[in-house]
Order: sequence, then structure tokens, then C-alpha cells
Amino acid sequence: MALSTLSGDEQRIIFVQLCNVLYPGVAVAFSSASSELRELTLELRQQLKADHKAAAALGRKAGMRCSMELCEAKRVRWCRTGLSSDDLALLGTLGSMLPALEALSLREPAAGPDGVQRLAEKLGAGALPAMTTLGLYGTHVGDAGASALAAALGRGALPRLKRLSLTSAAIGDAALVALAPALRRRSALEVLDLDYNPLGDEGIAALVAPPEPAGAPPPPTGGLAMLQTLHVSHTQIADAGCAALTAAFDSGALRALEYVWLCGVPASAAALHAVKARFCIDGGDTEPYEDSNSDASD
Repeated sequence: MALSTLSGDEQRIIFVQLCNVLYPGVAVAFSSASSELRELTLELRQQLKADHKAAAALGRKAGMRCSMELCEAKRVRWCRTGLSSDDLALLGTLGSMLPALEALSLREPAAGPDGVQRLAEKLGAGALPAMTTLGLYGTHVGDAGASALAAALGRGALPRLKRLSLTSAAIGDAALVALAPALRRRSALEVLDLDYNPLGDEGIAALVAPPEPAGAPPPPTGGLAMLQTLHVSHTQIADAGCAALTAAFDSGALRALEYVWLCGVPASAAALHAVKARFCIDGGDTEPYEDSNSDASD
């Protein structure tokens, strides 16, 4: 069909569909097909140019020379580069444009209290399709960020996630209670790192809740069936939280869990001994992406 037979609205729709802030050339070339189309898309091209510039700057902070390098990257790490809340929101919008990205690490305290929330809110269904490892270190998540991340996982973002680190991320009981159902639906999750967070017994119980009573149909979602390593050191887990861990193990709910890192918690020696009787709590280095305990004071 000739372009001239399409209405202005239809041409604009095609232009918008072609827009990719990491690779804007296709949309720009399309807009050059006619003087009418160039005029119709003037404001959209200006916005695309600004967004491309911002995306390129974001990539440079991770050591990328150009936006296409970011598009093709398998592992990306931002560490104290001064990313703002706006930067994380932009990163979220890029989620559908990063098909190769397998591992993302953020150590960005400057992003503020709503940075992760804004990132997660921008992650649509199927965003970051290849990502298996997500690490947030010293980057505030909090209650709102945890709820937004749970919603993103619920709508199908990060479908291949296996390793999640939320270290020193202001994850308290309310945040973990909000996040737990989404994590329990990720049956492929193998490593969960929650070190240096104020979460306690209520949060850990929500995460490792045992299966339904005998006779009830098994949950279709797996319920942490593949979880192998759990980091909850330097949290507020006490005896009730340890009891929840041991009860979940005894019920068969955590059949793959081998390592539980549980140092620096207020639990009694007897409660810790019960956990140690079921799991290895002083195993070797099993960090998913980088040393989550380094710079834990962030």
C-alpha cells in the first residue's frame, strides 16, 4: 500500500511503532519518505532525539561507547555513577529493547527512594527476556519499590530470572510480604540474596510459607522449588523466623535449598542450631553476580 494512501494518523502510528531510542535510524528514515510525514512527526522526532541522547548517556555511564553497544550487551553494571531516579525510569523503558541482557547490577544509592519503583513500573510484559541475574546493592527498594517489582514480575517481566540480589535495599517485613508471592511464583529462582535488610520473622515466613495442608491440590507455581541459596545475614530474623525455615524444609517446600546464610541475626543459638541441622549455613562463596557483602554500609 502506497504511503500516500494512509491518513496522517496512520502514518504517525507507523512512525511510533518504528521508534527505538537505542536505534532511531529506522524511524528517522521512515519520516523522510515525504515532506508531509516529516512535518507530522516533527515533535515525535524531537522527542526521539532527546530520548536517544539520554539513553546514550546512560550507556556511557556503564562504559558503553554507543547506544547499540548497550542494546547488544549481555552484562551491564552501574556502580556509583550517580544514576538518578529519572535514569532508572529510562532504564525501565528500555527493558523491551535489551533482548540480549542476561545480568544487570546496580549499586546506585544516588537514585533515591523511588528510583527502583520507577524502574519497575516501566517494565512491561516480557521486558528483559534474557535476564537471569538482577542485583541491586545499596540501592533503595523499600516498600513501594518491592510492590512495583512484584507487579512487574507478575505481568511477565524478567521471565527467566534465576538469581535476585536485593542487598542493603531497605527491605523490611512489609516489603518482603509484598514481594514474596511474586517470588514464589518464579519456580526457576535459584539464588535469593536479602543480606543487610531490616526484614524479620514476618517477612521470612511469608517467603518460605509451607504448602497447603495435606489433601489440598499442589500450587501450580512451584513455590521456590528450585531455590538453592538464601542469603538473610544481618537481618532481624529471630527464633520464629528460624522456625518458619525449618518447618518449610520439613514439609518439603524447600527441597532444593542447600545454603542458608544467617549470620548477624538476633535468633537464639538453639534456633540457629535447628536451622544448621537442616541446611549448610557456612557454605562457600555462592554470590550470584558480585560480592553483595562488600560496601554493605551503603
